[in-house]
Amino acid sequence: MKILLLGKNGQVGWELQRALAPLGEVIALDRHSEDYCGDLTNPAGIVTTIEQLAPTVIVNAAAHTAVDKAESEPELARLLNATTVAAMAEAANRVGALLVHYSTDYVFNGQGETPWQESDVTQPLSVYGQTKREGEEAIIRLCPRHLIFRTSWVYAAKGNNFAKTMLKLAKDRDELSVINDQFGAPTGADLIADSSAHAIRMALSHSELCGLYHLVASGITTWFDYAQFVLARGQEKGLELQVKKVNPVATSAFPTPATRPSNSRLNISRFQQAFDLTLPDWRTGVERMLAEII
Repeated sequence: MKILLLGKNGQVGWELQRALAPLGEVIALDRHSEDYCGDLTNPAGIVTTIEQLAPTVIVNAAAHTAVDKAESEPELARLLNATTVAAMAEAANRVGALLVHYSTDYVFNGQGETPWQESDVTQPLSVYGQTKREGEEAIIRLCPRHLIFRTSWVYAAKGNNFAKTMLKLAKDRDELSVINDQFGAPTGADLIADSSAHAIRMALSHSELCGLYHLVASGITTWFDYAQFVLARGQEKGLELQVKKVNPVATSAFPTPATRPSNSRLNISRFQQAFDLTLPDWRTGVERMLAEII
């Protein structure tokens, strides 16, 4: 089986290279790849790559994910998150490939306290959320054989992440302020990749499993409680942290160009039932990541 992976060097893409390897031949591309086009700013090139390779599975882990920057460059965000995704979906359908794509909780308006279900009405608050919703809609319209996974609060040991930032700041500062009115589940890129590989394997033989799913770790926290957890574990592991106080603050304390949703809770029941998996509590993945970076 041939698998085309786009966005190989992103957090999820990096983990997907490992997770997808047992399924078949993985052709992993990014925007700098030379043999084939992996650049989402070039939809025609992406289509040519799909037509030349005729893969069994296309996994798109590439996107415009700079949430605030998208507000000032909406055309580029729409090109990467919607226009090229639509071209990709059409090409995937022509070659008979299963298209796997990642979306976001930002398609919702972030109101309320109830975890969002896949069937809930979307109402994005930002350019990023709007363009990601357009990408979802294009895939659903143009490529029936698809798996769309909405996720949120993604982290990985590779590269920068919230936990690393908190630990770094805590070494130099006596006091920190962290947002305490946004709710979600920190979700490891490794969990997303491993769960995706399992879902792909099942969907290839059971086409009725194709569709839209929420894929995040279980449990709920805030950025403030997440920070508290990380700092406590850091101290337990012997890190010398200078911080004496962590203050819970409202989102309004840190104004940003793009509006962040307060409620990023995603209901994962449909995913767990469809693919017979139990998604672990968010603390489990964070513990593993901390063990790797400390």
